[in-house]
Amino acid sequence: MLKRTFLIATVASLFIMPALADGNMVKAEVVKVDKEAGKVTLKHGPIKNLEMDSMTMVFRVADPSMLDKVKAGDKIEFEADRVNGAITVTKIGKGH
Repeated sequence: MLKRTFLIATVASLFIMPALADGNMVKAEVVKVDKEAGKVTLKHGPIKNLEMDSMTMVFRVADPSMLDKVKAGDKIEFEADRVNGAITVTKIGKGH
């Protein structure tokens, strides 16, 4: 019974968890990259999980190496969340 439960949980996580994670991806355009400060300015669509409307704003990034992958003008998708009280980009991917 334990093996069967584990198998069901594993299969469910393969299909359900990626779908939940993708639900927080937001389309944006990179306006400015400030590697020294560990920040990126994004013109973004609504961020549902933060109840934030579309706007242009500066974000901290969780991992400064993310900034090596983007430049001003890039179209991206990203995830953001509150980290230690600051709205922070937690994931960046090329997109849209």
